[in-house]
Amino acid sequence: MNDEFDNVGESSPKSSRGDYKSRGDKGDRGDRGDRGDRGGFSRKKVCPFILDKTLLLDYKNLRVVQRFITETGRIVPRHISGVSAKNQRKLTKQIKRARNLGLIAPHMEG
Repeated sequence: MNDEFDNVGESSPKSSRGDYKSRGDKGDRGDRGDRGDRGGFSRKKVCPFILDKTLLLDYKNLRVVQRFITETGRIVPRHISGVSAKNQRKLTKQIKRARNLGLIAPHMEG
């Protein structure tokens, strides 16, 4: 009659993995702790257009425009390039103008 209450506190067939707190290991994290393997200090990216006032953002200036385009023709996002939001919008507009005029290759799929 008390058979169903005899196994209270023991692991049921559903939780065959065990209690993660009782294992003593850190699970999938290994020896890295909670931070993961992020590496050390990295310097904050600065917008190149603010840093160098002589750098002209124009669709005809292909050296500047191609610096912010990947090999497949995609526009490099600002968290990678470090361009400010205002200048990223200007840069995107200039890249699209250059694409429409055929000065640079259009975005390639794949």
